[in-house]
Formats: sequence, structure tokens, C-alpha cells
Amino acid sequence: MPDSPTLPELIDMQIRTTGPMSVATYMGLSLTHPHKGYYKGADPLGAKGDFITAPEISQMFGELLGFFFVNLWQQMSQPKEFTLLELGPGRGTLMADMLRVACRAEGFRDALDLRLFETNPSLMAEQNARLEAYDPKWIDGFDKVGPGPLLVVANEFFDALPIRQFVRTDQGWHERMVGLIEGKRAFGLSPTPLPPSVMPDAVAKAPPNAIYEVAFAGSEVMTRLAGTISTQGGAILAIDYGYATTQTGETLQGVRRHAYADVLESPGDTDLSAHVDFDALGIAAHKAGLAVQPLVSQGQFLDRLGLGDRAKALALANPASAADIAAARKRLTAPDQMGELFKAFCAASPGLFPPAFSA
Repeated sequence: MPDSPTLPELIDMQIRTTGPMSVATYMGLSLTHPHKGYYKGADPLGAKGDFITAPEISQMFGELLGFFFVNLWQQMSQPKEFTLLELGPGRGTLMADMLRVACRAEGFRDALDLRLFETNPSLMAEQNARLEAYDPKWIDGFDKVGPGPLLVVANEFFDALPIRQFVRTDQGWHERMVGLIEGKRAFGLSPTPLPPSVMPDAVAKAPPNAIYEVAFAGSEVMTRLAGTISTQGGAILAIDYGYATTQTGETLQGVRRHAYADVLESPGDTDLSAHVDFDALGIAAHKAGLAVQPLVSQGQFLDRLGLGDRAKALALANPASAADIAAARKRLTAPDQMGELFKAFCAASPGLFPPAFSA
């Protein structure tokens, strides 16, 4: 019996059959194909994977986020039932660190309805191993949450959602497509220009060859979650790398084994991501009725939550690890590491005051 086609073969077959595909379609197939997508494969995290996220760098990251959500829960008068939802929970490390701190608050554990949005079977098993005591429930839709207030955490989630790319030419804006040239995947442009009216004012005067990226998928996720929060109460915290205002510039990148890789070379085996347009997320949240907080850098966010004090306490309790703790703090907050590129975004029910965003 012949082997089933690989994902690269399936993508090439689709292009030959239906013509060039959008960058968003290519990303979607590469990352989330039901059987062969990148996020359906083995654990991509850690030294043996393709990348390392903040929760894997230090427990302090999750502990401070646990305090953040306890504060919001208390501001909401400690509801007897609420949903805590994590988007893309990885190995469950972030949530485990969060709940170790948060559940010290009287009543928090009893009120908690933990939901996880995840598609990777290997990671779901690791999440269950770490979080089984909290009775987690895995969901595949953003409407599958309880009726009470909704608190959402998304660390490095929005950067992995598909984007579309548009290129400015002398004739106007054309969508960038993925096609085949002499049998190899390559970028090209749709022959039909877009009407100028559909492009935002922020990029209207962009020079020729400028690239504009738009994440319709990210805005749709934010719209749906913000709509639920607007009705039921709560907040969403998203931490990711990106930019504060809509702008031009290509940020689509591929990573494999901690090194940059050609985004078209090995679909299904390469992590694909793009910088998050936080302005677009804020517009979606605001339209849904939430109060969008001023964007802060990850370094500011963690320092305002007390990272310095937590690092000192942890070093005193573990003197042999003091140097590692200091190095982790630097990696999370230094401007030349994760501190400036990564941003913390929060949108909440009017009347809530998310800690670290109004300092």
C-alpha cells in the first residue's frame, strides 16, 4: 500500500489543482493541518524542540501572572464560579505556575473552571500530567466556556495565527501568494490590485515594495472572546512579540531547531509566526465593548508586578541557583532580550483595573 502524501506534497498538489494560495492558507495548512500540521506533531518546546517560551525560562513568569489574575478575580468580588482559559497552553508549565500561586487565595480553587484551547495531542498529555489536580477541560471552540466571568491568558498564541500579506506596487496593493515556479514553492503576487479604500490609513502612503501584514484570524479570535467577556465580565491578557501601531514591514518567519529557516522549505516541520499587530487587537476588543489598557513592554509588565522582589526571595531560598535566577530575570526583562520586543496587552470589563497597566 503506497505511503500517504507528505504535507509538502499535499500543498503542492493543491496549488497545481486550484492555483496559488494566500499566505494565510499556507500558514494554516503548515501549522494546523488535521494530521500533518506542525502543531499536530511532537512537542516543539525546549532545548530539543524549536523554541523556548517565557514560562520555560523561569517559574517567576507564571507566578506573577497568577497574582495578576487573582487580583482581577478579587476585583470582581470573588465570583463563586468563573472560567480561566488558556490559549495554546504548551506543556502546561505556565498554568501550573499560575495556579500554584493563585489557589492560595481563599475561594479561588473552588470557583475555578479551567479550560485549555489546544490541538497537539502530545502537549495535551503533558498538560494533563501537570494540571490534572485542577480538573482541566480541553475545548476546540471559544464559545465553550462557562456562564460566569471569563479570564483569558494567551502567551505566544496570536503570533502563530495565519496572516495575509499585501505588497505595494505602482498599480496598487496586491496580495502575496504562494505558488510553484519550476516545481518549487515560491512567492508571487495576485494580478488583481485591491481597491485603495480597503487598506487602512496607516499604510495608505507606503512606498513601492512595502509589505503590509494583516491577521484577520487574530482579530476574529479577539472579537469572539471580547464579546463573551463583554457579556459575562472578565479580561484577556495576551503576551507576545509585536508592534504597538499598525505599520508596514515583513515579519513572517520560520524557526526550526532554534534557528531561522526558510518559511517555504519544510511546511509541517517548521514553526511559522509573525509579529502581532496589537493595535488591531485593541480595535477588535474596543468594538466588542471592553476597556483596552495602554500597551506595556514585557519588561515593564513583569517589573511592575514585582519580578525584582520575587527574584530576590527565590535566590535567598535557593542560593545555589542565584546566578540562574538572575540570568532568567535578565532574559525576561532586558531590552536587548525579551523585555522590549515582547508586549503585554490587556482588555477588560470597564471598571476593572488590571495590575501593572496603570502604574
